[in-house]
Amino acid sequence: MSPSPTNHRTNQSWGGRFSEPTDAFVARFTASVDFDRRLALHDIQGSRAHATMLARVGVLTEAERDAILGGLDEVQAEIDAGTFAWSVALEDVHMNIEARLTDKIGITGKKLHTGRSRNDQVATDIRLFLRDEIDTVAAELTRLREGLIALADREADTIMPGFTHLQTAQPVTFGHHLLAWQEMLARDQERLLDCRKRVNVLPLGAAALAGTTYPIDRHVTAELLGFDRPAENSLDAVSDRDFAIEFTSFASVLLMHLSRMSEELVLWTSAQFDFIDLPDRFCTGSSIMPQKKNPDVPELVRGKTGRVYGHLMGLLTLMKSQPLAYNKDNQEDKEPLFDALSTVQDCLKAFADMVPAIEAKADNMREAARKGFSTATDLADYLVCRGVAFRDAHEIVGQSVAFGIKEGKDLSEMSLEELRQFSDVIDEDVFAVLTLEGSVAARNHIGGTAPDQVRAAAQRAREALAALSSQDGQGSRG
Repeated sequence: MSPSPTNHRTNQSWGGRFSEPTDAFVARFTASVDFDRRLALHDIQGSRAHATMLARVGVLTEAERDAILGGLDEVQAEIDAGTFAWSVALEDVHMNIEARLTDKIGITGKKLHTGRSRNDQVATDIRLFLRDEIDTVAAELTRLREGLIALADREADTIMPGFTHLQTAQPVTFGHHLLAWQEMLARDQERLLDCRKRVNVLPLGAAALAGTTYPIDRHVTAELLGFDRPAENSLDAVSDRDFAIEFTSFASVLLMHLSRMSEELVLWTSAQFDFIDLPDRFCTGSSIMPQKKNPDVPELVRGKTGRVYGHLMGLLTLMKSQPLAYNKDNQEDKEPLFDALSTVQDCLKAFADMVPAIEAKADNMREAARKGFSTATDLADYLVCRGVAFRDAHEIVGQSVAFGIKEGKDLSEMSLEELRQFSDVIDEDVFAVLTLEGSVAARNHIGGTAPDQVRAAAQRAREALAALSSQDGQGSRG
């Protein structure tokens, strides 16, 4: 006598094929509900749209649709209240919700899965989830950029040394430096919003891999869920994880930029630089050295960069050599994506809160810019404007710097006689270009460090960000 079909099934959604229950360890090992329950509300969102579409094409009756929609509302209420009982035996978020729906409304709950598979269902859930999370990331990125632009505008006249090779190069303004950070983040935001376009494609209706024989209307489902269009190919729709890789690639570039900013903040808060002060609420002390004020927020953001890089490499490796279509490997896409999202959001929030509170120590910055012969290039340009070939001017300035090192004088501190020993074309007006203020003011062109240009650049950045945010808001309503 054959065993009762209800005694051996581990999961009622697929157990009919099997003659023995899944090993308890294997059931736990292959289950994803411990982490994919994060998709629960998006799973319900997708199911609502699917049921609505099935009723429109006549696969479900209106009464069945209404029962399903009402039951899903009750299930969501349990999830929101924290009373929903998750079961590892049901493997994943999809089957947990479907089983609870069936408990509530009976056999009609089993009809919800008509015309779809968990393969296209999970692909849809992840896209719905990621789309919402991208909008959250974009909002935090906007907030950080607004803070940077405001601080740059405020510090447009604050002079600091510009560096190459971490050696004093030429004087710049602090505002100009901050706007360099802003440019990095502007590119990041463009990448993020471009990524969102490819996330916003509907897999639902691809079913397991080949589509379905039911008369579904995928355009209706796409419209209900705010997707731009249905995916073109069913095989690709269920197995594509490019969008997760692309987001994590964006996240890696963003964290690379934040780590560069973090490194400079760490340097600038040190006693050796002492360029800025971070409020106490963004720092910690030492358990043994009472004088310490450690810039923990930028240090930790710098450290979390490697974490996000790891998730990118993990997702790329996950998809390497996978045959079409869906494979169980793809269950491993969620945890790195979830953690990358959480990490990015936390880092952006920390920076968006911290940046507007940065206080520049203008006197220290200016004194540092005064050292290291930062106006040497200005002297070379001065000579060129008076007919000296640049290579000769370079040699003359090099000799002047050598003299300054020997005498302990900056170029602006030398007398006219001392400067003229290296070139007789030098005249009294040279001191206008050897001062720090004269140096930065001379870079008075778009992209230059002159204070007027910094203020103009800040205004352009503010306007561009406002326009981008307006476009993003229109797209996010989908």
